[in-house]
Amino acid sequence: MIWGLGAAARGVFFAIALLAPATGSAQLGPEAPLATPHGFLGHMVISPEHGPPGTPVRVTAEGLPADTDFQLIWRTVKGRWKVAQAEYHGREYQPVAFELAAVKTDASGTLATTFSVPEDFGFLHDVVLQQGERLFIQAGFAMNMSVTLSPASGPVGTPITVEVKGIGWRPLESSWMLLYDNNFTGWISAVTTAGSATFTIPASGRPGLHLIEVLHGEFTFPYRNMQQSPEGDRPRFALRFNLTPGAPVLPPPIGEQAQQRVHGLPAAGALAVAPPFAGVGQPVMVSGAGFAPGERYSLAWTTIIGNRVGGRGWNEASRPVAEAMADPSGQVEFRFGVPDDLGGAHTLSVENGAEKETGSLWIKPTAFPLDADRGPSGTPFTVHLKGVGWTETANIYTVVYDNSYIGYACAFNSQGDVEIPLQATGDPGWHFIDLYPAIYRGEEQRPRNFLIPQLTYAADHPGEDLPHFRFAFEVTEE
Repeated sequence: MIWGLGAAARGVFFAIALLAPATGSAQLGPEAPLATPHGFLGHMVISPEHGPPGTPVRVTAEGLPADTDFQLIWRTVKGRWKVAQAEYHGREYQPVAFELAAVKTDASGTLATTFSVPEDFGFLHDVVLQQGERLFIQAGFAMNMSVTLSPASGPVGTPITVEVKGIGWRPLESSWMLLYDNNFTGWISAVTTAGSATFTIPASGRPGLHLIEVLHGEFTFPYRNMQQSPEGDRPRFALRFNLTPGAPVLPPPIGEQAQQRVHGLPAAGALAVAPPFAGVGQPVMVSGAGFAPGERYSLAWTTIIGNRVGGRGWNEASRPVAEAMADPSGQVEFRFGVPDDLGGAHTLSVENGAEKETGSLWIKPTAFPLDADRGPSGTPFTVHLKGVGWTETANIYTVVYDNSYIGYACAFNSQGDVEIPLQATGDPGWHFIDLYPAIYRGEEQRPRNFLIPQLTYAADHPGEDLPHFRFAFEVTEE
């Protein structure tokens, strides 16, 4: 394997072609206190000073108290997205420490041990020798980034798995972009995944070698003359995929791409909702108990209306969505199709005397088949979605054509219904259209990368749990 050098190797810069699997890595140990120094004591050396996850590291120290127990500690951060009240406020990182090993000095006050570098955020980490909350001595280890492709070859449409390890968290280390044959595809996040990212893109283009690059970019797009930047030693990755002749690998029918589970559903209320999440038009049953037998009740559906032109841009509104009569035992059941509405959580409520019984239904985004999926270059076709959300983290889908970002579509003004008119382009053969979640807007200024396709949406999207959709169009001869 070849890897880029991190903060411990200033002045080194190179581009690479990397197709080997990543080195295995250790897991972080138990969390430990963040010790503070009370005057550094002793001398510690770690070797090597940089490497990828899984690197075996030797630690030696001297000048310490004799026959004394210590903890060898790895210092890092935990990342989280800041999302509140439908708004995106950026990301933050809290310092944490984890134990690598329990060690003890000998009669002369020296010790030696080894550890395997854990999978974590990249670039510089402190390796600390401490006792309780007292820090005795520390040294630095720089974790190298690595990028791998799997497989290395295949026919058009092959899902290429891109795995990135060692993404940093500090400014000028955290924002990495992917390009395919010099076309900008999207950004790679690792805020909540501790510096690791895995995603897939479709192999596109003619048979032959295709260039996949991973570059840093603090302000939305890749920074091309990195070697002349304030952090000129950051790695640049240049990988090759060999697109071979053969039958295309097409995405599953769009119905089979529907989201099968949603993380972070609201807590269940007095009203039972089955299923708890569904797409527009799908049947739903809402039931409850403790109602007056023989009395007729109305089920209210709550939604969000408005736009983002002025003020906060939205208001809550409700309307009846179903009616039902309570049976002799006081049970009531409402059956209806999911309204054509915005994605995300919707409150359901029933007035029961002086009380209001509530429940929640989550609308998931769904997609229709393309209205045309075959024709000569220039053929118009439409991508149609329903149930797209309204919050800043769910309001847009970004459109990528043959791994090239071509724009975005917004859902709020149309209550979650999105129609995207496109035209087929390219050589005769198969072409791929990907729709990735992104973030509509936010306060964050650095890094300014959240408005574009988030390739790592599945594991690291802030806010809602959202799906990605992949379509295929066959361009024919004139």
